[in-house]
Amino acid sequence: MSAREAMARLGRMHEIAPDYYDVWGKRHEVPEASLTALLAALGVAAGTAQEVEASIRSAEFVRWRAVVAPAMVLREEAAPWTIRLNLPAAAANSPLAWRLTLEDGERHEGTLETATLNVVESAELDGEGFVAYEFALQVAARCGYHRLAILRDGAVLGEAMFVVVPDRCYRPPAVENDARIWGAAVQLYAVRSERNWGIGDFTDLATLLAQWGARGAGVVGVNPLHALFPHNPEHASPYSPSSRCFVNVLYLDVEAIPDFSECDEALAQARTPEFQSRLKALRDTDLVDYAGVAEIKLAMIQRCFAHFFSRHLASGTPRAQAFRAYQAAHAPALRQHALFEVLQEHFHREDANVWGWPAWPEAYRIAAAPEVARFAESHAERVEFFEYLQWQAELQLEAVGRRSTNLGLGVGLYQDLAVSVDRGGAEAWANQDLYCVATSVGAPSDEFNLRGQDWGLPPLVPERLRAAAYAPFITTLRANMRHAGALRIDHVMGLARLFWVPQGGEPRDGAYVHYPFEDLVGIVALESHRNRCMVIGEDLGTVPDYVRATLSRTGILSYRVLLFERQQSGDFKLPAEYPADALVTVATHDLPTLAAYWEGRDLALRREFGLFPAEEVRQAQVLARAQDRMRLLLALEREGLLPQGASTDSASLPEMTPALMLAIHAFLARSAARLLVVQPEDVLGVREQVNLPGTSSEHPNWRRKLPLLLERWPDDEGISRLVRLLAALRPSSTAAG
Repeated sequence: MSAREAMARLGRMHEIAPDYYDVWGKRHEVPEASLTALLAALGVAAGTAQEVEASIRSAEFVRWRAVVAPAMVLREEAAPWTIRLNLPAAAANSPLAWRLTLEDGERHEGTLETATLNVVESAELDGEGFVAYEFALQVAARCGYHRLAILRDGAVLGEAMFVVVPDRCYRPPAVENDARIWGAAVQLYAVRSERNWGIGDFTDLATLLAQWGARGAGVVGVNPLHALFPHNPEHASPYSPSSRCFVNVLYLDVEAIPDFSECDEALAQARTPEFQSRLKALRDTDLVDYAGVAEIKLAMIQRCFAHFFSRHLASGTPRAQAFRAYQAAHAPALRQHALFEVLQEHFHREDANVWGWPAWPEAYRIAAAPEVARFAESHAERVEFFEYLQWQAELQLEAVGRRSTNLGLGVGLYQDLAVSVDRGGAEAWANQDLYCVATSVGAPSDEFNLRGQDWGLPPLVPERLRAAAYAPFITTLRANMRHAGALRIDHVMGLARLFWVPQGGEPRDGAYVHYPFEDLVGIVALESHRNRCMVIGEDLGTVPDYVRATLSRTGILSYRVLLFERQQSGDFKLPAEYPADALVTVATHDLPTLAAYWEGRDLALRREFGLFPAEEVRQAQVLARAQDRMRLLLALEREGLLPQGASTDSASLPEMTPALMLAIHAFLARSAARLLVVQPEDVLGVREQVNLPGTSSEHPNWRRKLPLLLERWPDDEGISRLVRLLAALRPSSTAAG
């Protein structure tokens, strides 16, 4: 075996692929230096031939010494299930027993004679022999999380989480058979209203559901609502969260917190002219003033908590009991999250350069450290304040979900799950043994990101996730499904593979790392049914064929964007060519708005910020954009949707008029896709895109507000024309009023 072959073998043992194909079908071999760096980030020595050989042997020992896998995910319809056992050859003839303990406590037991079992593999490592057997487990087990134990003489040799899952995800009746619904996808922070405190909030979200539901929409989607960083509110990207298991507390409607209306001090302060003037200033800005919003909201909620502490916690009122029940139900994760917030606040106050836990004093970097426990004890009230914030966020988001149900929307609230977490945040601190913090998730080059992408987020380590019996993944799904009718999984290919970029490297230095796709998709299906939440997989970019096939088989909707849906000729696909099991939309938060795309504004911005690798590439894309505009007009013409005044015969192209915007949405609405969502930015003619990948402070990403007050949406003629059109083309949506 050559040195390269040995390195590739070691990489595969840790799920790192030695090569990959890009979006254009070109094969790339991962540089040996990248393989070495990625293995080192996993704690695997591979700097010399001797280290590679020793690491291969070590990985083999780990595999063979596990009697059973730490978790098994099995399809309900595939019973009886085949179970693999790894045993030392010296113990191969010992009588064994198995015990399956179901989720409800029911037990099933049986015996095993290894002499009668199928031998599927054997190995000898440093003179020690191992044999792998398979046996069929014939037992009735419902979908759920069970425990399988293998015993000898009454002692447990190995134990596994035994997960039985359905074949497909949950689908609400509103999208079954040929039903098709429509709705909006909104950046919640961008919503202006007459009553919010400078940022869209949960009350605005409930209003959106009511407004759109009353006119026939069946779904309202939002950006990820994950917890960000209260100490640094300018860290605004919802796709770089501190935790995906808790909520961004800046979305709280302060005036909807019961303690606000009970607290005379809070009410008095809120009524002062100075306070109202600050609120007006925050509402009037075109960009969200995150620092100003955080300052005014958190200070007022601190007053509310002080009232709650003295009036309720001190005397054990029913509300205090409800808070204690919430703390108990979400322990210990809630306490760790709140403790992180207080530690980060503390160290950042001492030194503004402390950006996250890797910059803390070393004694505090491990959540279980004694110094952390002492800090928690001495700052108990402040920790409870951050738990109180999450309690209030949970109550308000729960109320939004309940409102969605009461309105009778076909799907209702549609939430978004980010691909990973910020390396300096609460989730990475509490679970740093699960994350590879010395690498980042990204993507190889594609047509919109020619330099590739490095998202700066640490990935979960596949073998550590499996060793944890997928518990962190399950917890994340539950946190994001429990109040939602649908969940969009950002970069759903990450369930199968993620593109890892070594720390300090460029995307061209990256490699794909594979994940237990069938296991993760099975768990998604199980949690989908338990939470009655349908699932949409954002499958844009480089998508292997097997990923889309599996998503289709398991009932996860594809995510189809008009701008990318092309025939081989480059022409836009016609509505009849879209799949039924899909969500369709014109664009996304990472793409130009419809008006900006039509004008080529995104190309001008990418030139301004140096995002083209060469001038020839820019020129080619400018020419391609002109051609694409004509292709879109021709597609509309073929469907008989070309608006009056627009022509495919003229050398000059029409402007992006309201009529053309309507025609493009009518084009998508004709497709068989089960869901259609529109972006308010497109309806309102916004020309600035939400997020420009490849930029940070150069462009106001995740900050720009919508131009129209929420209270005026029902009277806006452009919105009204669009919803009438969509209700006529997709009449199966359930009107709420």
